[in-house]
Amino acid sequence: MLHEATIHKVIERGLARGADFAEVFVEDSDSAAIDLLDRKIDRIASGNTFGVGVRLLFGDEVHYGYSSDAAEEALLELTANLARSGRERQAGAPAPFRAEPVADPHRVSIAPEGVAKTERVELLREVDRLTRSHGEAIRQVGAGLAEKRRSILIANSEGLWREQSQRYSRIRLSAIAEQGDGPQTGMESPGVLGGYEFFRELDLKKLAAGAAESALRMAGAGYIAGGVMPVVLGNGFGGVIFHEACGHPLETEAIRKNASPFVGKLGQPVAQPILTAIDDGTLANRWGSIPIDDEGEPGRRTVLIERGILRSYLSDRLGARQVGVPRTGSARRESYKFAPVSRMRNTYIGPGPNTLEEMIASIALGLYAKKMGGGSVNPATGEFNFAVQEGYAIRGGKLAEPVRGATLIGKGFEVLPRISMIGTDLELAAGMCGAASGWVPTTVGQPSLKIDSILVGGR
Repeated sequence: MLHEATIHKVIERGLARGADFAEVFVEDSDSAAIDLLDRKIDRIASGNTFGVGVRLLFGDEVHYGYSSDAAEEALLELTANLARSGRERQAGAPAPFRAEPVADPHRVSIAPEGVAKTERVELLREVDRLTRSHGEAIRQVGAGLAEKRRSILIANSEGLWREQSQRYSRIRLSAIAEQGDGPQTGMESPGVLGGYEFFRELDLKKLAAGAAESALRMAGAGYIAGGVMPVVLGNGFGGVIFHEACGHPLETEAIRKNASPFVGKLGQPVAQPILTAIDDGTLANRWGSIPIDDEGEPGRRTVLIERGILRSYLSDRLGARQVGVPRTGSARRESYKFAPVSRMRNTYIGPGPNTLEEMIASIALGLYAKKMGGGSVNPATGEFNFAVQEGYAIRGGKLAEPVRGATLIGKGFEVLPRISMIGTDLELAAGMCGAASGWVPTTVGQPSLKIDSILVGGR
């Protein structure tokens, strides 16, 4: 990807200009996408990303620059310009590079390059047909395949030299139904860290039913009356609330800036003993997994909350040093254009002892938020506001009519202690997370769980 001698010179130049630490990040990635809308191919796109990022640390100061020009002189000039002054100094030579292989458990059975585009087009047409088969009320279907190969090389002044290549595959399906009061959308978007085998192994009937039936149920639903009430939160993508309202504040990127309600809370109870939360970069073929992070650290399993006690933050090099915690292999970036910071990988609440039926039966009047939609959060305060994509009233311990227009409003650190029941039905869901270092693939997840009281917005 880049000559070792060139990388060595870039690192040497950074140290000579006063840096305490120098790092080179090289990326060479290919991406492809096909979208279908209303039975027609709407977009076919492909592209390549190549570039080099150079990071210099001067104590706790980060100087970062990047270039798509990999010529040695261009990179040496970039590195010199990043330094705080133009004065050279006598600096020790960087450590010799040590190429260290990292175990990669993520299988790729079918290389995407060997599959014709016509097969992808036929898959999209079939999932469109299956979705429309759920009735004439399905007025619009959109579907798309996205694939990416990401190859990176990381080298630094401590002698680290690690290379890695990953493949991502994801499908997106949306169905819009109209019956009653306006259109409603159902969505499914599973993905893996893996090859084309993901698409061939997909249960297309189940995928289509998930999007179509959710849209149809909500299209005929009435509006919920808001208020403070108990809520059962559905498994899988329901974990987006923990991800946004608690996961981001547990990253050292927030902790080191004192912009988190969890500052200074390690070793303290933050939830009931029933709750354990984990961020794991090692799960085989999961969308958010990383054999190594974007600083070259091996991916790890990190227990964030253990039986209600806060045990760990998610850290990168700088955050670990400033906060005084171990590195967790959580440094991530969208591309060579971003400096790495601590980010989530596969973040989920672990399974508990309860069933969904037990949770529903324990509520006289409340809401079952089966599927969550989008929302917003303030990581510094933990305040969030998330839409419920598919919801049902709970009356007398039983599921009642579908309801639309619900939003869940609260603060993550206040909601955690109110989780009193957790199901056995753990499920994970793929997503994209945007933060200071761009957009990265992450997985959210949880079993069904009961929140004893939360503010539900409605009409």
